[in-house]
Amino acid sequence: MAAQKGSAFLLKISDGAATPTYNTVAGLRTTQMSINGEAVVITSKDSGGWRELLSGAGTRSVTVSAAGIFLGSAAEGQVRGYALSGTIADYELSFEGGEKMRGRFLVQRLDYSGDFNGERNYTMTLESSGVVAQV
Repeated sequence: MAAQKGSAFLLKISDGAATPTYNTVAGLRTTQMSINGEAVVITSKDSGGWRELLSGAGTRSVTVSAAGIFLGSAAEGQVRGYALSGTIADYELSFEGGEKMRGRFLVQRLDYSGDFNGERNYTMTLESSGVVAQV
């Protein structure tokens, strides 16, 4: 597999329509995704001293972190509105190779910062709610 560009790892937000269109959250310079799993341990006396886990059990989640320059796009305004209202919405992660993942996420954190003579920056963290699927 060839190396892929980080600039092609995009965070997109749904427009909320019945047949949704996903719009890129503009201005992002960095995007990171973590897939988390919590195991269920089923170790017993028959395990021979080795830990055993139950496949398919436990909880799974996806965390998305992003940072960038505030451009005032409609998608950025939508994210801010969802952060203020605590709304869980549909998002898409797309990758250079054409792979996509979609799921419902809550804006867990949204921070803005800026220097006197610099641009306005923001960082955000999204936490999944429900299934995140490859599409």
